[in-house]
Amino acid sequence: SQYSAVDTNPLSVYIMQPIWNKIIKIVPLWIAPNLLTFSGFVMVLFNYFLISFYDWDYTASGTSPGLVPTWVWLFSAFTTFCAYALDSIDGKHARRTQSSTPLGELFDHGLDSWATSIFVLSFFSVCSCDNGKTGVSVYTMYTYLSIVLFNFMCSHWEKYNTGVLFLPWGYDISQVVLIVAYLLTSALGVEVWQKPLLLGYYITDILVILLIGFSLFLSFPQTLYNIHRAYLKKTLKNDSLYEGLLPLVSPLLLFVLLTVWVVLSPSNILAKQPRLFLWMVGVAFSNVICKVIICQMSGTRPELFHWFLFPLALVVYAAISGLLGWMEEAVLAVFTALLTAAHVHFGVCVGMQLSEHLNIYIFSLKKRVQE
Repeated sequence: SQYSAVDTNPLSVYIMQPIWNKIIKIVPLWIAPNLLTFSGFVMVLFNYFLISFYDWDYTASGTSPGLVPTWVWLFSAFTTFCAYALDSIDGKHARRTQSSTPLGELFDHGLDSWATSIFVLSFFSVCSCDNGKTGVSVYTMYTYLSIVLFNFMCSHWEKYNTGVLFLPWGYDISQVVLIVAYLLTSALGVEVWQKPLLLGYYITDILVILLIGFSLFLSFPQTLYNIHRAYLKKTLKNDSLYEGLLPLVSPLLLFVLLTVWVVLSPSNILAKQPRLFLWMVGVAFSNVICKVIICQMSGTRPELFHWFLFPLALVVYAAISGLLGWMEEAVLAVFTALLTAAHVHFGVCVGMQLSEHLNIYIFSLKKRVQE
């Protein structure tokens, strides 16, 4: 199916797009667009692991500021900008080199579905965990991440039903906010997040309120409106309500299972291992969404229950019933490692299948020789 996306965000249209149009001119024509996409993702990952090294349990900024060196925040701003730029020019570059393919589209959105959570998890190091005085609670982090992923899911659910990807306004705004936040932190230190800004509210509180407001009153209504408009114009991809809502079943079940684990965990797993747990949430979500993206691109029906909900349900049951006991953290670690490996394996397999099917290389513009 032909790829179509709509972007109406003034920040994107009037400020960012002209910048991308200048940057794209310096990219050599022999570079494959997927290489740009992948480089951006690798930068996001590298930055995440760098911050994790200095701040594994999300406390570095709160209890003893200065544990994360200033250059790390500068580096975060730099990698976030590069990833944002690369993600914004890969499609333009594909059109320049006349190499737009379904593989490129899947590669782009698939990596985005994973990068989305990693951006958020890196940012949490700026605000740090709640230590009684400052910071945000791990439950706020979990809620925040869930809302961001819900927004991401909505735009792809909308595309599944309408055939058009309406780029959410939140994307450009959040990227610019992230870059500014990292620059602020490097210039003024993490202390800037620990002083009340307005009426006793901290900057982090205000960001959470803005995010929830954006999602519930801008993104989600816009999604429903666009689907309703397609229904009136009779351009909906799916005839029945069941078919239209099908892609939402697995992500919602995933959210329910994870939330049950967070709330009922005997050892309070989220507070004990926030980084591991939230990483697992991001990977699980990305895998579920990739399936929806593939279905939407290939015009096939998503399965009702994603395979991975079954092992997750078993683990959650074993954890909350007390079966796991003191092993809960170890089981989470093993489960997270297996899930991450499964997700990477899935991505590699789909990429290789598509590159063979379309007779192209993933990271090169050379044509494959027919056997």
